[in-house]
Amino acid sequence: MPSFDLTQTQQDALLATARQAQRQAYAPYSNYPVGAAVLDAQGHIHAGCNVENAAYPEGLCAEAAALSAMVLAGGRQARAVLVVGSGGNGSWITPCGGCRQKLREFGAPDLIIQSANELTLGPRHTLAQLLPESFGPGHIKGN
Repeated sequence: MPSFDLTQTQQDALLATARQAQRQAYAPYSNYPVGAAVLDAQGHIHAGCNVENAAYPEGLCAEAAALSAMVLAGGRQARAVLVVGSGGNGSWITPCGGCRQKLREFGAPDLIIQSANELTLGPRHTLAQLLPESFGPGHIKGN
């Protein structure tokens, strides 16, 4: 169980923000728009959407974009992430491997990662469940 839990208000705000971000996604190649919202330690929510590029894989994932927005705003710790996508074959979207590592840079193993689609919330995981035995900032000498 995560040491931090979302209030209903926080969850609703994350969901609305991620869905709005998904509507802004630029996904002409995959036709797979994704939106993400990150709640930082100060209670601010930062949005991101995927931005594809013809020179694959030079695009940007929604989670990476949301983390970048958080850092730009002065945030350094993610408390929760909500990712919205259509999923495929009845599955729920979760962050890709690269984004899981990016989330680890700013989130503890108990970081909440909530999946959703355009209609409903999906499963909730911790970062440790999605990226077990992860390598993070604490592994670097001096941190």
